[in-house]
Amino acid sequence: MTTNMPFFIRNGDTFHPTEVANGPWDPKSLHGRVIIGLLGFAIEERHSGPEFVPARLTVDMFRLPTIDKPIEVTTRLVRDGLRIRVVEAEFFSGGVSMARASCQLLRKTQNPDGNVWSPPNWDVPKPSDIPKPTDPRLGMNGKWTTRPIVGHMGSLGPRRLWMSEVRELVAGVPMTPFVHVAVGADFASPFANAGDKGLGYINSDVTIYLHRLPVTNWIGFDVVNHHATEGVAIGECWLYDEQGPIGTATVAALAQRKPMAKPPPP
Repeated sequence: MTTNMPFFIRNGDTFHPTEVANGPWDPKSLHGRVIIGLLGFAIEERHSGPEFVPARLTVDMFRLPTIDKPIEVTTRLVRDGLRIRVVEAEFFSGGVSMARASCQLLRKTQNPDGNVWSPPNWDVPKPSDIPKPTDPRLGMNGKWTTRPIVGHMGSLGPRRLWMSEVRELVAGVPMTPFVHVAVGADFASPFANAGDKGLGYINSDVTIYLHRLPVTNWIGFDVVNHHATEGVAIGECWLYDEQGPIGTATVAALAQRKPMAKPPPP
């Protein structure tokens, strides 16, 4: 178990952010990764089970929570069917709604007969074969750890890396495979949307698709898409563990500039 400071300390039904939960845009605000992670944590803890795969998690982040207010997460079971379970969750900071999530959990069965084409597995070195980077900025000074494979944030070309968590999301609670993915998935935005002049986009959502949960602690990110028009961007990464593909992380993002004010009426 890690001895690093966790992102949250739980007290009853509330979660209190610690100083390491802050984000890159404002040191007094929460990082998107901990918002997504906590919503996934609550959904899994209250509504999942070993017979289900959380096949999709979508998180909308419409306000920026500050780090000094307690967090509450409410959940609602929308549908509990034989094969599909749908859950909604809402993230409150200081009593104000800041984000919401929808999760679709599918019951495990067996693949049907026959073959279906899939892209080949990526051919990359294992994390243990890649030297640990010496630049602390690559892990945002201890929020996670990485093993770069090819390219880097903002490079013009293929970008691939391994990422692993170095601290608990909630103090005293081991991070599950699903929460591990949920906390890390926000990285798809800067990794896919940063350019040669830095990161000019802030993501407003994350959608994770998983056909299975990871079985190792290292999550691989492979940038496969970025497009932007008039300040609205999308980015996508394929996700891997050390055994192969597990799913995708897709984001919508806005240019970090406020729209021009409307002209006064004539």
